[in-house]
Amino acid sequence: MNESERYIGVFDSGIGGLTVMKSILDKLPQENIIYFGDTAHVPYGTRSRAQITDYVIADVNFLRTFALKALVIACNTADSIARTAVEAMLPVPVFGVVEPASRRAAAVTRNGKIGVIATNATVGSGAYEAAVTAVNPELQVLSKACPLLVPLVENGRFHRGDPVIATVLQEYLTPLREAGIDTLVLGCTHYPLLQDLIAELMPGITIISSSEAAADALADGLAAQGLSAAQGGRRAYYVSDNAAGFEAAARTFMGGDLGGAVTLIKPED
Repeated sequence: MNESERYIGVFDSGIGGLTVMKSILDKLPQENIIYFGDTAHVPYGTRSRAQITDYVIADVNFLRTFALKALVIACNTADSIARTAVEAMLPVPVFGVVEPASRRAAAVTRNGKIGVIATNATVGSGAYEAAVTAVNPELQVLSKACPLLVPLVENGRFHRGDPVIATVLQEYLTPLREAGIDTLVLGCTHYPLLQDLIAELMPGITIISSSEAAADALADGLAAQGLSAAQGGRRAYYVSDNAAGFEAAARTFMGGDLGGAVTLIKPED
């Protein structure tokens, strides 16, 4: 297998990273991809920094058993907390979600006020504030932790007409709307499933999906380093718990056939 045909490893704490996976497949259908969802430990966003780092190290140790050419941290919490640890483990390029989304938000804001919704851990890390102000120190970032959103999405509560998700979103988004933001970053890879609902509650606000931004950054990075695959398209999915439940949810996230089998493993194996 030549270098360009090696796998892209993608990992997340559960199913949220599938929004990144879908964006990658839409943009780079010829790439060979291994996805790992640490469903035994979801969500990462409510854990301590040390625990998150331990989980991420185990995830990467599993993925590097494959012939990788790149790794995508498809989890804002993992990217904001453990990016340095991941880069130290691998000799291949590492792509994340925080920096690409921050650059995109900085480029499109008109009034300089950018909102970020994310997990407790991502907000607590200050990663988005640092990434946005590295692009333009004049910009203001207003972050809101939204701890209820991941479990609601994981349990299928992300459809129009669901009064629970509508009420929770309204509570989280109202302070950001009242603060006058003109751009909102979905700083968790679960949140693109809520994008239509969020758009209804935030009319006139530009919404940035960290999942789409990450896929674009990956495509640009692979091309720049001569690592883009000309052919392939193999994919496989691994989880640390409840493979059947993951597969059912994944079909909803991916909009149909996954194009590969789902296998249950323990990431420390």
